[in-house]
Amino acid sequence: MLKLLTLPNIYKYMTTCPIFLQNRKGHFQRRLLFSINNFSNKKREYVKKELLGYSMQEMYSVVADVKNYYTFVPYVKKSRVHSEHNSGFKADLIVGFPPINEVYTSRVTLDSPHLVISECNDGRLFSYLLNEWRFSSGLKDIPQSCVLDFRVAFEFKSLLHSNIANLFFDFICDQMENAFLEEARRRYGEPSINSHILSSKRS
Repeated sequence: MLKLLTLPNIYKYMTTCPIFLQNRKGHFQRRLLFSINNFSNKKREYVKKELLGYSMQEMYSVVADVKNYYTFVPYVKKSRVHSEHNSGFKADLIVGFPPINEVYTSRVTLDSPHLVISECNDGRLFSYLLNEWRFSSGLKDIPQSCVLDFRVAFEFKSLLHSNIANLFFDFICDQMENAFLEEARRRYGEPSINSHILSSKRS
């Protein structure tokens, strides 16, 4: 006899059912759909410092090109820039990955070639959403290099949406970052050096 899909049964399934996700190296890792801790946490943050084989200006140009995000950033279905001013602009984006779709407006702050900050506080799904890219000089003897300090932080309004996103959070962060590096490769050619992660933290 099939069990009824009552809330306790759904909760038990989500906190005990394992899945297997493929990481960046192609290995499969066993993870639970959700943990008890996840059910009480709507906030996530990812911070990373990385040495890249492109100059500050090259990486800044890719990240600041918000109007074309829909052409190379995964899950971005539409990106439209408006309300431009000296220090930045606003951008309307539609982001979707099943079963979540979000339409929101970001305030983008620019400081070429050092900084790109994108903030949203009025989304339907997010209480807030922050993407911060800081670029500094790389290796002294390799001009076509830079250090990236990257931070993404968000808080969902709903615990349900938060826990769905938690399942894919690491995978999506990796995909998004790789998309910008691939776009830099397409625009400027092969990197001068291989990327090196200097530090990273997920919470």
